[in-house]
Amino acid sequence: MRKNGHRAPGSAPPRALRFPWNARSLAGQLMLVQLVLVVVLVAIAALALVLQSRNASTRDAQHRTRAVAETFARAPGTAQALDGKDPTAELQPRTEAVRNSADVDFVVVLNPEGIRYTDPAPSLIGKQADRSYRAALTEGAFTRTIPGVRGITVTSVVPVERGNGSIAGLVAAGVTVQRAQNTTAGELPALLGSAAGVLVLSAAGTVLVGRRLRRQTHGLGPAEMTRMYEHHDAVLHAVREGVLIVDDEGRLLLTNDEARRLLDLAPDDEGRLVAELDLESSVAALLTDRRPVSDAVRPSGDRLLVINVRLTDSPGGVSSSVATLRDTTELQAVTGRAEAARERLRLLHDAGARVGTTLDVRRTAREMTDVAVPRFADVATIDLSDPVLRGDEPDDSGKPLRRTAVTAVPQGTGPDGGSATFPVGEPVTAVRPAAHARALAEGEPVLVADLSEVPELIGGPERPGAGAGGATGPADAGRAERIHALGLVSLISVPVRARGRVLGLAEFWRTEASGPFDEDDLALAEELVGRTAVCIDNARRYTREHTTAVALQRSLLPGGLPDQDAVDAAYRYLPAQEAGVSGDWFDVIPLPGARVALVVGDVVGHGLHAAATMGRLRTAVHNFSALDLPPDELLGYLDELVGRIDDSGSAGSAQVSGAACLYAVYDPASGRCTVATNGLPTPALVLPDGTVSFPDIPVSPPLGLGGEPFETATLELPEGSRLVLFTKGLIREYHRDPDVGLAALRDALAGVPDAGPEETCQAIVDAMVGPRPRDDITLLVAATRRMDSDHVAEWAVPSDPSAVAPVRAEVAGRLGSWGLADLGFATELILSELVTNAIRYATGPVRVRLLRARSLICEVSDGSPTAPHLRRAAMTDEGGRGLYLVSQFAERWGTRYPERGKVVWTEQSLEPPATPTEELSDEDLLDQWDDLE
Repeated sequence: MRKNGHRAPGSAPPRALRFPWNARSLAGQLMLVQLVLVVVLVAIAALALVLQSRNASTRDAQHRTRAVAETFARAPGTAQALDGKDPTAELQPRTEAVRNSADVDFVVVLNPEGIRYTDPAPSLIGKQADRSYRAALTEGAFTRTIPGVRGITVTSVVPVERGNGSIAGLVAAGVTVQRAQNTTAGELPALLGSAAGVLVLSAAGTVLVGRRLRRQTHGLGPAEMTRMYEHHDAVLHAVREGVLIVDDEGRLLLTNDEARRLLDLAPDDEGRLVAELDLESSVAALLTDRRPVSDAVRPSGDRLLVINVRLTDSPGGVSSSVATLRDTTELQAVTGRAEAARERLRLLHDAGARVGTTLDVRRTAREMTDVAVPRFADVATIDLSDPVLRGDEPDDSGKPLRRTAVTAVPQGTGPDGGSATFPVGEPVTAVRPAAHARALAEGEPVLVADLSEVPELIGGPERPGAGAGGATGPADAGRAERIHALGLVSLISVPVRARGRVLGLAEFWRTEASGPFDEDDLALAEELVGRTAVCIDNARRYTREHTTAVALQRSLLPGGLPDQDAVDAAYRYLPAQEAGVSGDWFDVIPLPGARVALVVGDVVGHGLHAAATMGRLRTAVHNFSALDLPPDELLGYLDELVGRIDDSGSAGSAQVSGAACLYAVYDPASGRCTVATNGLPTPALVLPDGTVSFPDIPVSPPLGLGGEPFETATLELPEGSRLVLFTKGLIREYHRDPDVGLAALRDALAGVPDAGPEETCQAIVDAMVGPRPRDDITLLVAATRRMDSDHVAEWAVPSDPSAVAPVRAEVAGRLGSWGLADLGFATELILSELVTNAIRYATGPVRVRLLRARSLICEVSDGSPTAPHLRRAAMTDEGGRGLYLVSQFAERWGTRYPERGKVVWTEQSLEPPATPTEELSDEDLLDQWDDLE
């Protein structure tokens, strides 16, 4: 109630949305929209009128100029004036009179060449007009809007024809566009006034419509209208979800048909308290707790519902809640199957990434069981045949498989969760009707969803007393009891098959808590085992090749160190753990004269090719050393051999170039060591006082490159010195920088100053080599010995045959002092033959050296490089039998070539030999003797 314009006390305040032009009300917003539309329409209408008026003015200008031009062109006397003496004098006044009377901007008369005879601007008379007028000469009269000296004009051009039809000239009349538009501008006030009147009338109508709409909507704003629409729309159109409205007292106000179906509500349940309805307690609690709920999953009978609850405020101030229900029973099942499928794909992906990371059969099998447990099974086992484990082809001998890998979820039976039931390494029988026997016999996987129904399908490991001949023995029965004790209720047995051959069997077990296996699990197990079978077969083939390569390499390496007196030696050969066999090798080769050759070598690469190449090079070194070549010459021949091997190799075969070798010859009589190396590090030298050094030895390029001479270095080694030879793998294993590796080797040697060769090797390995070397390592340590001077005798022999007898006497005396008088006869025969040959066939000086070492060594040197050759003398030959006697009395003999001349040497065992004199008569012996005495 209002009095005098004021609101009466106690009356309700007016609504904020009372006036229709208030933009917050629906009526006000509608009125504004209508006003905008009216303004736009009026503006469009005014624009259309202006454009129409302008078009009309333009058309009027076209008609007017055309009429003026045609009238003037056809006027009597126009053509005669153009043909007269002074057309300008006659036509200029007439054109100006016509222009003024016709209200045009210009009337211009032109001759056919476009020269102006008349023009409102006298300055333009006599000048050339625009070329656009010439179109009238060929096309006839025309009217166009063209640019000109006066701006853009509506121009009409009409030809002036003579009586005979020829053209005497042209008449052009025009009105500028600006002048035509000025006419239209005068009409705009009237147009705008009309538009304003229409706008006022439309606004008044809009206000009236807005007031009426306000009364019909009770002043509600758009948000309130939208909320009301959403409530009704949820009830009427959300047919796929159940909708319930519950007030703040927990009373059910409204439900739709879907909600009644999902909750089994009766139509008359509306208006009752939710607590009185026959609903699941968890569902009723969500509907009455008066708090928002999002995607709560609750069971309702045999359905699984997703419930959402939102709180709302009604216009009257009474709050309520709206709940939506969605049946996800089928969706949940589909989602579960999809999630299971995704988990299977993830399992297969992980198996591809984790199984087969190494080429070891047992580790590959263990990787598969580790992947399967616990994501797929509670216990997983793999049994493989013994040939597969050795790397051989599987056989069909019927021998038991051997349990290779087991992984189990702990079930309270020990740390391995069933290791007593599934022991690794034991043979596993395949006795029917056990599941694994069926799988092996038929070559197809076997699924046993429930073992309790068929307990006889559980097999067991082979033990004394196990059943045979098609029946399950007592051991199997005991194993079945242990399996049931573990709670294993379901089994899948899958043959491990690759390239059509069965390698073994994989089995998967589940407990009751994990649920039984189904057909989908069987397909997954087949895929998992199929991938594993390929990896196991690759590992088996690698094992076979690796075993072959290792056997080849071991057969090519020295089985032990030979007996010799020059050095005490020890070695270490450590192959790379991951790369397989390689081409590293070492040798200690006894040489004539109690000397010894120390060799280490390295062939680039790994595998059978490297091992075979190593064997070829090691054999070549042995053959070349038999010739007693100096180290540089030996490496030169070895370099040529490598080049020939590379040149004769088949296309695509690996090259040997890059192989390296170090060859050292040590003479215990002189204490000198001659060393040559190509591609290998300089050896380390440990003197008796513990000083460690790396002698400056020229390093030549690797073998096979050619073109560079090999150089040697000669070292004077005191007795007890240690020479440490090694391949690059030793320093590379310690550090990538060779200098750092050499420094570590120096420190390791300095730490054991008084150690023997064996202790030195172990100290170096402990200090510099890890548990799994990345590269092959060859280490050879040689502690030098010096021969006692009393065990060396040397004589110079004059080049006279008569000098042989005194030398024989001296030798006999020295043998007597050494306690070797029993060797005197054979030794005298040998020296007599060798010295006589040197005097007769060679040049001086001739020297004799006698060495007492592990054997008795006789050496005769001369200045000739010609070597003696053993042959069988004919009956008519006077000589040629001496070397035959030498070969009979000596265990070994040969020739070596020092820097000058040659040395013929023999070796005799210190044990008294059975001489051939017992078998030969005196006459036969004298017939074969070739002494000059």
